[in-house]
Amino acid sequence: MSTIPGSATPGVPPADALPVPGTAFGGPFVPSPAAGGTRDALVRAGRGLAVGAELRAELDALYADYAAALDDRRYDDWIELFVDDCRYLLQPRENFERGLPLATLAFESKGMLRDRVYGVTRTLFHAPYTQRHLVGPLRVTALGADGAVDVQASYAVYRTKVQDRTEVFNVGQYLDRVVREPDGRMRFAVKRAIFDSETIPNSIIHPI
Repeated sequence: MSTIPGSATPGVPPADALPVPGTAFGGPFVPSPAAGGTRDALVRAGRGLAVGAELRAELDALYADYAAALDDRRYDDWIELFVDDCRYLLQPRENFERGLPLATLAFESKGMLRDRVYGVTRTLFHAPYTQRHLVGPLRVTALGADGAVDVQASYAVYRTKVQDRTEVFNVGQYLDRVVREPDGRMRFAVKRAIFDSETIPNSIIHPI
């Protein structure tokens, strides 16, 4: 079994998968054999996993590219940040915590992401607005023996309509799984945006 270069640190406990109650998103997670321990214990202590500088830099770049691609509406670049059989879920926090599968948006492949982008850019009519993503510090919560990394990060999305004031649009946390593909690049296998509010203003057009 392989490990992630620059990520496994002796004495740092690995972790089980992020919870995915009531859904098939994410799948089983095989923890790294580097050390003993469980994710639940770390989460209760409020601590993420220490990882190497190289892996940290790659993850930071991936999340920065994700936010920039959406903010600039470079949707082709955004899609290429996912693996072919990716999972994307946008879900209210209440449903997630109660294990309910109902989600605002749910896509199960890169092809479905392309379909959504086609709808956003070609068929959906709405008052134009721009989005701006702010992503908080990344917390690595699990390292897999297969090279997968589970990551948690808080996010806030601001929306600005033409000739209107900027408003807070969507706030929550990303619960993601990132993998390294054969070309050496890291991409999202699972992207879960769990937003805190039980309601959304009008509708969500662009990805979060």
